[in-house]
Amino acid sequence: MSISIEQVVAQHYAHGSLEAAILKALEAAGKDLNQLSLKDLSPVDEFHIGGRLATVEFAKQLKLQPGMQVLDIGCGLGGASRYIAQEYKCEVTGIDLSGEYVQVAKMLAERVKLDTQVRYQQSSALDLPFADASFDMAYMCHVGMNIEDKTGLFNEVRRVLRPAGVFGIYDAMLSVPGDLSYPVPWASSPETSFVVDAATYRRLLGEAGFEILQERDRRAFALETFEQMRAKAASAGPSPLGLHIVMGANAAAKVRNMMANVTASLIIPTELICRLA
Repeated sequence: MSISIEQVVAQHYAHGSLEAAILKALEAAGKDLNQLSLKDLSPVDEFHIGGRLATVEFAKQLKLQPGMQVLDIGCGLGGASRYIAQEYKCEVTGIDLSGEYVQVAKMLAERVKLDTQVRYQQSSALDLPFADASFDMAYMCHVGMNIEDKTGLFNEVRRVLRPAGVFGIYDAMLSVPGDLSYPVPWASSPETSFVVDAATYRRLLGEAGFEILQERDRRAFALETFEQMRAKAASAGPSPLGLHIVMGANAAAKVRNMMANVTASLIIPTELICRLA
């Protein structure tokens, strides 16, 4: 029996004992498991370039208002959704291909007492389990690189958004021709890496009925982030709590290749903010 691309992608992110590993690392970092904050979790639950700072800057552009119904597509461990729920008083629903990630996201939400504002479920972004016009806005952070059918993705987002709904994207996008170095955090090989350029995003979003409001190149921000990571590692040494837990045994190679791809301008972290026309 052949397996689908989505199954291969989900397997890439599989850990097996992620909840236990994160709780153990939190304890090793001196955190009280019964008194956790979003700041305590941010080193491990923000799985995109720039982590929490990237989320903070991205969220500022989304015109979030208290009480909004928000969809987080490819929520991972839920870091961005919990931040938006707490800081903007929104109701956030997160979906992810990985059942393990969804389980851990629920656990972490309970531990920071946000489980009444956020909810998570396992689902495909290409077949969202929601009625038409269910959400005021939607966003995704470093998700499009794993989805080949971006037309299907954008059409599903359009379907579940209310009129004039906002859709925010923060993805790694192609910049210049060249072969990417693998593995990277989102893929072990090119077979499950569907990185395209910003022009393709703009075209497909337009065809799906979205108007582009803003676009921002985040390469300089990414390079600054990488430099800060190097400096911190050199001065303080490895921390028990970090994304290496999520990425597994070859985490160092994934991070090294991602840095090399961005440094060479093969890929550029890019934000697109759009709205249903």
